[in-house]
Amino acid sequence: MPVIISGTNGITNATWTTATRPSAPSTGQQGYNTTTNLVEYYNGTSWQPVAPLSAIPITATYLVVAGGGGGGARYMAGGGGAGGLLTGTTTLIGGTAYTVTVGAAGAGGASEALAGSNGGNSVFSGFTAIGGGGGGSWNNSPALNGVSGGSGGGASGYSSTVGAGTSGQGNAGGSGALYGAGGGGGAGAVGSVGTASDGGNGGVGLSNSITGSAVFYAGGGGGGDYTGTGASSGGNGGGGNGAAGSPGATIGVGGVPTAGTANTGGGGGGANGYLNTTPAIQGASGGSGVVILSIPTLLYSGTTTGSPTITTSGSNTIIKFNSSGSYTA
Repeated sequence: MPVIISGTNGITNATWTTATRPSAPSTGQQGYNTTTNLVEYYNGTSWQPVAPLSAIPITATYLVVAGGGGGGARYMAGGGGAGGLLTGTTTLIGGTAYTVTVGAAGAGGASEALAGSNGGNSVFSGFTAIGGGGGGSWNNSPALNGVSGGSGGGASGYSSTVGAGTSGQGNAGGSGALYGAGGGGGAGAVGSVGTASDGGNGGVGLSNSITGSAVFYAGGGGGGDYTGTGASSGGNGGGGNGAAGSPGATIGVGGVPTAGTANTGGGGGGANGYLNTTPAIQGASGGSGVVILSIPTLLYSGTTTGSPTITTSGSNTIIKFNSSGSYTA
């Protein structure tokens, strides 16, 4: 459609969508993009909005995942809860700097007297994902309970008191049984309950496609056990495996729990460690958090701090913060 000039009605621009822009535009060519609802022009290299970015409201999609909690210590110790997960859309104001905080991983319990530590909170533009709760440690009498967080930590063996999850962000951990600890809660499900011989699996996380590919985040850590024959599994979404004991003459002698995967918010696995061997008696650490933003490429400013990873998916630019930084819209 050509430009129409009217003395009383002003200028009517040609219109197109992002997909149907002119295939061979000339420098200075201008039109109205009905996909973005913006007047744009071709600068010889790319299409740019006519209005300054400071005058344009920018709709951004976000994924904010907190650090996962650490697994409990000693033996039959609870799995760490996953970091809280938040996702949605928000409006950014051009020219405004938005601070991004990526939550650290929670440390695993170092001794039977210490539960796993909670993960750190992740924050973007007023949205705060709560760090995952630590797994409960076996302290003979009484057992240490799972700790509340984004998702809650699993209870140690013999304990039924689990860590609670935060509404809208995660789920509770699983309770313990005679010789099996509960798994940490995940963003998608509660941690599994321990049994008389085996630790409970970590709760599954949630799949998110903000990067253009489906990825699971915020899985809970598996619970440790005293006499089981196989390690419990961390929840899909970066949860670490719990440590398993061995039956028979070597009762209670088991493997080492595994840590949550970095930048997924997964919880750490709970320990078995009946003998005083290091690191067998220590819980595994959780996984650090992540903050990911998706912004229309036409409106992407290119101004960041903290060295995020920048990719594209379709018509959007993806900004992935594995550590803290900022984005100026």
